[in-house]
Amino acid sequence: MLPWKKSVLTASLLTLALSATACVGGGEEATAGGSDCPWEPDESITATVRIGYQKIPNGDVVVKDQKILESCAPNATITWSNFASGGDVVQAFGGKSLDLGLVGSSPATKALSAPLNLPVSVVWIHDVIGAAESLVVRDGAATDIAGLKRKTIATPFGSTAHFSLLQAISDAGEDAADYKLVNAEPEQIAPAWTRGDIDASWVWDPTLSELKKDKGTVILTSEDTAKAGKPTFDVGIADNTFVEKNPDFLALWAKAQDHAIAQIADDPDKAAESVAVEVGVTTDEAKAQFDGFVYLSAAEQAGPDYLGGKLGKDLFATAQFLLTQDGIAAVGPESAYADGVDASAAEAASK
Repeated sequence: MLPWKKSVLTASLLTLALSATACVGGGEEATAGGSDCPWEPDESITATVRIGYQKIPNGDVVVKDQKILESCAPNATITWSNFASGGDVVQAFGGKSLDLGLVGSSPATKALSAPLNLPVSVVWIHDVIGAAESLVVRDGAATDIAGLKRKTIATPFGSTAHFSLLQAISDAGEDAADYKLVNAEPEQIAPAWTRGDIDASWVWDPTLSELKKDKGTVILTSEDTAKAGKPTFDVGIADNTFVEKNPDFLALWAKAQDHAIAQIADDPDKAAESVAVEVGVTTDEAKAQFDGFVYLSAAEQAGPDYLGGKLGKDLFATAQFLLTQDGIAAVGPESAYADGVDASAAEAASK
Protein backbone atom coordinates (compact mmCIF):
# COMPACT_ATOMS: atom_id res chain seq x y z
CA MET A 1 0.00 0.00 0.00
CA LEU A 2 1.31 3.45 -0.87
CA PRO A 3 2.18 5.60 2.16
CA TRP A 4 -0.14 8.33 0.94
CA LYS A 5 -3.03 5.88 0.58
CA LYS A 6 -2.96 4.69 4.18
CA SER A 7 -5.20 7.46 5.47
CA VAL A 8 -8.84 7.27 4.48
CA LEU A 9 -11.61 9.82 4.76
CA THR A 10 -15.23 9.16 5.47
CA ALA A 11 -16.95 6.49 3.44
CA SER A 12 -18.91 9.12 1.56
CA LEU A 13 -15.81 10.90 0.22
CA LEU A 14 -14.01 7.64 -0.53
CA THR A 15 -17.00 6.46 -2.54
CA LEU A 16 -17.02 9.79 -4.31
CA ALA A 17 -13.35 9.50 -5.18
CA LEU A 18 -13.73 6.00 -6.52
CA SER A 19 -16.71 6.86 -8.69
CA ALA A 20 -14.85 9.17 -11.08
CA THR A 21 -15.54 8.51 -14.72
CA ALA A 22 -14.66 10.23 -17.96
CA CYS A 23 -17.55 11.77 -19.84
CA VAL A 24 -17.67 11.81 -23.59
CA GLY A 25 -17.96 15.19 -25.23
CA GLY A 26 -17.76 14.45 -28.94
CA GLY A 27 -19.98 16.20 -31.43
CA GLU A 28 -20.48 19.41 -29.43
CA GLU A 29 -21.36 22.60 -31.36
CA ALA A 30 -18.95 25.53 -31.23
CA THR A 31 -20.60 28.62 -29.79
CA ALA A 32 -17.74 31.13 -29.58
CA GLY A 33 -15.20 30.43 -32.30
CA GLY A 34 -15.45 30.46 -36.07
CA SER A 35 -15.56 27.51 -38.44
CA ASP A 36 -13.19 28.66 -41.20
CA CYS A 37 -9.73 27.16 -41.57
CA PRO A 38 -7.04 29.81 -40.95
CA TRP A 39 -5.16 28.44 -43.97
CA GLU A 40 -5.91 26.34 -47.04
CA PRO A 41 -7.78 23.17 -45.95
CA ASP A 42 -6.23 19.80 -46.75
CA GLU A 43 -8.90 17.58 -48.26
CA SER A 44 -6.45 14.71 -48.74
CA ILE A 45 -6.46 13.88 -45.02
CA THR A 46 -9.03 11.15 -44.35
CA ALA A 47 -7.88 9.92 -40.94
CA THR A 48 -10.24 8.77 -38.21
CA VAL A 49 -9.03 10.44 -35.02
CA ARG A 50 -10.10 10.01 -31.39
CA ILE A 51 -8.94 12.91 -29.22
CA GLY A 52 -9.10 13.09 -25.44
CA TYR A 53 -9.15 16.57 -23.92
CA GLN A 54 -9.50 18.19 -20.51
CA LYS A 55 -11.17 21.42 -19.48
CA ILE A 56 -7.94 23.35 -19.05
CA PRO A 57 -7.49 26.94 -20.32
CA ASN A 58 -4.97 26.32 -23.07
CA GLY A 59 -4.83 26.06 -26.85
CA ASP A 60 -6.38 22.60 -26.99
CA VAL A 61 -9.87 23.82 -26.07
CA VAL A 62 -9.45 26.79 -28.43
CA VAL A 63 -8.78 24.32 -31.26
CA LYS A 64 -11.82 22.29 -30.23
CA ASP A 65 -14.25 25.18 -29.87
CA GLN A 66 -13.22 26.90 -33.09
CA LYS A 67 -13.35 23.58 -34.97
CA ILE A 68 -9.97 24.23 -36.54
CA LEU A 69 -9.24 20.55 -37.18
CA GLU A 70 -12.67 19.90 -38.64
CA SER A 71 -12.46 22.87 -41.01
CA CYS A 72 -8.83 22.30 -42.01
CA ALA A 73 -9.22 18.54 -42.57
CA PRO A 74 -12.84 18.38 -43.80
CA ASN A 75 -12.61 14.73 -44.87
CA ALA A 76 -11.23 13.48 -41.56
CA THR A 77 -13.48 11.94 -38.91
CA ILE A 78 -12.69 13.55 -35.57
CA THR A 79 -14.18 12.68 -32.18
CA TRP A 80 -13.46 14.67 -29.03
CA SER A 81 -13.96 13.05 -25.60
CA ASN A 82 -13.71 14.91 -22.30
CA PHE A 83 -11.77 13.40 -19.39
CA ALA A 84 -11.56 14.57 -15.79
CA SER A 85 -7.82 13.97 -15.37
CA GLY A 86 -4.69 12.71 -17.05
CA GLY A 87 -4.95 9.40 -15.24
CA ASP A 88 -8.25 8.74 -17.00
CA VAL A 89 -6.69 9.65 -20.35
CA VAL A 90 -3.82 7.22 -19.76
CA GLN A 91 -6.33 4.47 -18.95
CA ALA A 92 -8.09 5.19 -22.25
CA PHE A 93 -4.80 4.82 -24.12
CA GLY A 94 -4.26 1.55 -22.29
CA GLY A 95 -7.66 0.44 -23.56
CA LYS A 96 -6.72 1.53 -27.10
CA SER A 97 -9.64 3.96 -27.27
CA LEU A 98 -7.67 7.16 -28.00
CA ASP A 99 -5.20 8.33 -30.64
CA LEU A 100 -4.30 11.73 -29.18
CA GLY A 101 -4.83 13.09 -25.70
CA LEU A 102 -3.89 15.75 -23.17
CA VAL A 103 -2.23 14.59 -19.95
CA GLY A 104 0.05 16.11 -17.36
CA SER A 105 3.76 15.32 -17.40
CA SER A 106 3.33 13.03 -14.40
CA PRO A 107 0.69 10.79 -16.08
CA ALA A 108 2.79 10.89 -19.26
CA THR A 109 5.76 9.60 -17.28
CA LYS A 110 3.62 6.83 -15.83
CA ALA A 111 2.50 5.86 -19.33
CA LEU A 112 6.14 5.48 -20.39
CA SER A 113 7.12 3.54 -17.25
CA ALA A 114 6.51 0.05 -15.86
CA PRO A 115 4.09 -1.53 -15.39
CA LEU A 116 2.23 0.30 -18.19
CA ASN A 117 5.00 0.86 -20.77
CA LEU A 118 2.42 2.15 -23.24
CA PRO A 119 3.38 2.63 -26.92
CA VAL A 120 2.87 6.41 -26.84
CA SER A 121 5.01 9.48 -27.42
CA VAL A 122 4.87 13.04 -26.11
CA VAL A 123 4.35 15.13 -29.24
CA TRP A 124 3.33 18.55 -27.89
CA ILE A 125 3.53 20.78 -24.81
CA HIS A 126 0.18 22.47 -24.28
CA ASP A 127 1.52 24.57 -21.42
CA VAL A 128 4.08 24.89 -18.67
CA ILE A 129 2.12 24.87 -15.42
CA GLY A 130 2.58 27.80 -13.05
CA ALA A 131 0.18 29.27 -10.53
CA ALA A 132 -2.71 27.63 -12.40
CA GLU A 133 -2.16 24.60 -10.13
CA SER A 134 -1.90 25.51 -6.47
CA LEU A 135 -2.29 24.28 -2.92
CA VAL A 136 -5.25 26.10 -1.40
CA VAL A 137 -6.24 25.81 2.28
CA ARG A 138 -9.61 26.59 3.84
CA ASP A 139 -10.29 28.99 6.71
CA GLY A 140 -6.60 29.52 7.53
CA ALA A 141 -6.01 25.80 8.13
CA ALA A 142 -2.26 26.35 7.65
CA THR A 143 0.27 28.83 6.33
CA ASP A 144 2.78 26.29 5.06
CA ILE A 145 2.96 22.64 4.06
CA ALA A 146 4.15 21.52 7.50
CA GLY A 147 1.02 23.01 9.06
CA LEU A 148 -1.15 20.59 7.08
CA LYS A 149 0.20 17.45 8.76
CA ARG A 150 -2.63 15.16 9.88
CA LYS A 151 -5.06 17.27 7.86
CA THR A 152 -6.99 16.13 4.79
CA ILE A 153 -5.71 17.20 1.37
CA ALA A 154 -7.58 16.25 -1.81
CA THR A 155 -5.90 15.96 -5.20
CA PRO A 156 -6.32 13.75 -8.28
CA PHE A 157 -3.82 10.92 -7.75
CA GLY A 158 -1.32 10.50 -10.57
CA SER A 159 -1.81 14.08 -11.80
CA THR A 160 0.75 16.86 -12.05
CA ALA A 161 -0.95 18.46 -9.03
CA HIS A 162 -0.38 15.26 -7.05
CA PHE A 163 3.26 15.21 -8.16
CA SER A 164 3.75 18.83 -7.08
CA LEU A 165 2.09 18.14 -3.72
CA LEU A 166 4.32 15.14 -3.00
CA GLN A 167 7.37 17.08 -4.14
CA ALA A 168 6.49 20.02 -1.87
CA ILE A 169 6.08 17.67 1.11
CA SER A 170 9.43 16.05 0.34
CA ASP A 171 11.20 19.38 -0.18
CA ALA A 172 9.92 20.52 3.22
CA GLY A 173 11.58 17.50 4.82
CA GLU A 174 8.24 15.97 5.74
CA ASP A 175 6.82 12.46 5.28
CA ALA A 176 3.76 11.99 3.06
CA ALA A 177 2.52 9.32 5.48
CA ASP A 178 1.86 12.09 8.01
CA TYR A 179 -0.75 13.67 5.74
CA LYS A 180 -4.27 12.47 4.97
CA LEU A 181 -4.16 12.51 1.18
CA VAL A 182 -7.36 11.57 -0.63
CA ASN A 183 -7.86 10.85 -4.31
CA ALA A 184 -10.63 12.98 -5.85
CA GLU A 185 -11.27 14.41 -9.30
CA PRO A 186 -11.57 18.21 -9.69
CA GLU A 187 -15.36 18.19 -10.00
CA GLN A 188 -15.58 16.21 -6.74
CA ILE A 189 -13.28 18.50 -4.78
CA ALA A 190 -15.47 21.62 -4.70
CA PRO A 191 -18.49 19.83 -3.13
CA ALA A 192 -16.19 18.11 -0.61
CA TRP A 193 -14.75 21.52 0.25
CA THR A 194 -18.22 23.01 0.74
CA ARG A 195 -19.22 20.13 3.04
CA GLY A 196 -16.08 20.61 5.11
CA ASP A 197 -14.74 17.13 4.29
CA ILE A 198 -11.30 18.44 3.29
CA ASP A 199 -8.90 21.03 4.68
CA ALA A 200 -6.88 21.71 1.54
CA SER A 201 -6.47 20.77 -2.10
CA TRP A 202 -3.77 20.97 -4.76
CA VAL A 203 -5.83 21.40 -7.89
CA TRP A 204 -6.24 23.44 -11.06
CA ASP A 205 -8.76 25.87 -12.53
CA PRO A 206 -11.69 26.21 -12.66
CA THR A 207 -11.94 24.27 -9.37
CA LEU A 208 -9.04 26.24 -7.90
CA SER A 209 -10.86 29.53 -8.44
CA GLU A 210 -14.02 28.12 -6.84
CA LEU A 211 -12.11 27.17 -3.70
CA LYS A 212 -10.37 30.54 -3.52
CA LYS A 213 -13.77 32.26 -3.63
CA ASP A 214 -15.00 30.06 -0.76
CA LYS A 215 -12.60 31.07 2.03
CA GLY A 216 -9.59 29.49 0.33
CA THR A 217 -6.03 30.82 0.51
CA VAL A 218 -3.18 29.70 -1.76
CA ILE A 219 0.00 28.83 0.15
CA LEU A 220 2.02 27.09 -2.60
CA THR A 221 1.88 26.87 -6.40
CA SER A 222 3.31 24.66 -9.10
CA GLU A 223 5.38 27.69 -10.09
CA ASP A 224 7.09 27.33 -6.71
CA THR A 225 7.90 23.67 -7.31
CA ALA A 226 9.11 24.51 -10.83
CA LYS A 227 11.51 27.08 -9.40
CA ALA A 228 12.74 24.35 -7.05
CA GLY A 229 13.72 22.34 -10.13
CA LYS A 230 10.59 20.22 -10.62
CA PRO A 231 8.60 21.73 -13.51
CA THR A 232 5.30 20.24 -14.61
CA PHE A 233 3.58 20.42 -17.97
CA ASP A 234 0.35 19.62 -19.76
CA VAL A 235 1.41 17.63 -22.80
CA GLY A 236 -0.10 15.96 -25.82
CA ILE A 237 0.59 12.25 -26.17
CA ALA A 238 -0.11 10.14 -29.23
CA ASP A 239 -0.33 6.45 -29.99
CA ASN A 240 2.84 5.46 -31.83
CA THR A 241 1.04 3.45 -34.49
CA PHE A 242 -1.27 6.39 -35.16
CA VAL A 243 1.76 8.69 -35.50
CA GLU A 244 3.40 6.36 -38.00
CA LYS A 245 0.27 6.02 -40.12
CA ASN A 246 -0.94 9.64 -39.97
CA PRO A 247 2.01 12.06 -40.14
CA ASP A 248 0.03 14.54 -42.24
CA PHE A 249 -2.78 14.78 -39.70
CA LEU A 250 -0.34 15.06 -36.80
CA ALA A 251 1.46 17.93 -38.55
CA LEU A 252 -1.90 19.64 -39.15
CA TRP A 253 -2.91 19.09 -35.53
CA ALA A 254 0.34 20.68 -34.32
CA LYS A 255 -0.17 23.60 -36.71
CA ALA A 256 -3.66 24.10 -35.26
CA GLN A 257 -2.30 23.99 -31.72
CA ASP A 258 0.41 26.51 -32.63
CA HIS A 259 -2.25 28.78 -34.14
CA ALA A 260 -4.25 28.61 -30.90
CA ILE A 261 -1.20 29.45 -28.79
CA ALA A 262 -0.50 32.46 -31.01
CA GLN A 263 -4.13 33.53 -30.58
CA ILE A 264 -3.83 33.42 -26.78
CA ALA A 265 -0.86 35.79 -27.08
CA ASP A 266 -2.11 38.05 -29.89
CA ASP A 267 -5.89 38.01 -29.46
CA PRO A 268 -6.58 36.88 -25.88
CA ASP A 269 -10.16 38.17 -26.00
CA LYS A 270 -11.06 35.80 -28.83
CA ALA A 271 -9.19 32.88 -27.26
CA ALA A 272 -10.87 33.58 -23.92
CA GLU A 273 -14.31 33.35 -25.54
CA SER A 274 -13.52 29.80 -26.65
CA VAL A 275 -12.00 28.83 -23.31
CA ALA A 276 -15.02 30.25 -21.49
CA VAL A 277 -17.37 28.07 -23.56
CA GLU A 278 -15.32 24.90 -23.12
CA VAL A 279 -14.20 25.28 -19.51
CA GLY A 280 -17.39 26.82 -18.15
CA VAL A 281 -16.12 30.16 -16.87
CA THR A 282 -16.62 33.79 -17.86
CA THR A 283 -14.38 35.34 -20.50
CA ASP A 284 -12.80 37.55 -17.84
CA GLU A 285 -12.04 34.50 -15.71
CA ALA A 286 -10.59 32.72 -18.73
CA LYS A 287 -8.26 35.63 -19.49
CA ALA A 288 -7.16 35.75 -15.86
CA GLN A 289 -6.43 32.02 -15.91
CA PHE A 290 -4.05 32.45 -18.86
CA ASP A 291 -1.64 34.10 -16.43
CA GLY A 292 -1.21 30.81 -14.56
CA PHE A 293 0.49 29.12 -17.52
CA VAL A 294 3.35 29.62 -19.96
CA TYR A 295 2.39 28.81 -23.55
CA LEU A 296 5.18 27.80 -25.94
CA SER A 297 5.19 28.24 -29.71
CA ALA A 298 6.01 25.29 -31.94
CA ALA A 299 9.46 26.76 -32.59
CA GLU A 300 10.16 27.05 -28.86
CA GLN A 301 8.92 23.52 -28.24
CA ALA A 302 11.10 22.05 -30.97
CA GLY A 303 14.19 23.60 -29.37
CA PRO A 304 16.65 21.97 -26.97
CA ASP A 305 14.91 23.17 -23.79
CA TYR A 306 11.74 21.19 -24.47
CA LEU A 307 10.73 18.52 -27.02
CA GLY A 308 14.07 18.87 -28.76
CA GLY A 309 16.05 17.75 -25.73
CA LYS A 310 15.42 18.59 -22.08
CA LEU A 311 11.85 17.30 -21.74
CA GLY A 312 13.08 13.71 -21.88
CA LYS A 313 15.40 14.46 -18.95
CA ASP A 314 12.51 16.07 -17.04
CA LEU A 315 10.36 12.97 -17.57
CA PHE A 316 13.23 10.76 -16.39
CA ALA A 317 13.60 12.88 -13.24
CA THR A 318 9.84 12.67 -12.69
CA ALA A 319 10.03 8.87 -12.98
CA GLN A 320 12.78 8.73 -10.37
CA PHE A 321 10.62 10.68 -7.94
CA LEU A 322 7.47 8.68 -8.71
CA LEU A 323 9.38 5.49 -7.92
CA THR A 324 10.16 6.77 -4.41
CA GLN A 325 6.42 7.28 -3.91
CA ASP A 326 5.48 3.86 -5.33
CA GLY A 327 3.80 5.67 -8.22
CA ILE A 328 5.46 3.39 -10.78
CA ALA A 329 6.94 -0.10 -10.61
CA ALA A 330 10.34 0.78 -12.06
CA VAL A 331 12.26 3.56 -13.76
CA GLY A 332 13.24 2.77 -17.31
CA PRO A 333 16.60 3.75 -18.80
CA GLU A 334 16.95 7.48 -19.47
CA SER A 335 16.93 6.69 -23.19
CA ALA A 336 13.38 5.33 -22.88
CA TYR A 337 12.10 8.75 -21.81
CA ALA A 338 14.16 10.55 -24.44
CA ASP A 339 12.78 8.16 -27.06
CA GLY A 340 9.29 8.80 -25.68
CA VAL A 341 9.47 12.42 -26.86
CA ASP A 342 8.87 13.18 -30.54
CA ALA A 343 9.56 16.73 -31.74
CA SER A 344 8.71 16.08 -35.40
CA ALA A 345 5.19 17.55 -35.31
CA ALA A 346 6.38 20.71 -33.55
CA GLU A 347 9.23 21.00 -36.04
CA ALA A 348 6.77 20.72 -38.93
CA ALA A 349 4.44 23.31 -37.39
CA SER A 350 7.28 25.77 -36.85
CA LYS A 351 8.16 25.97 -40.56
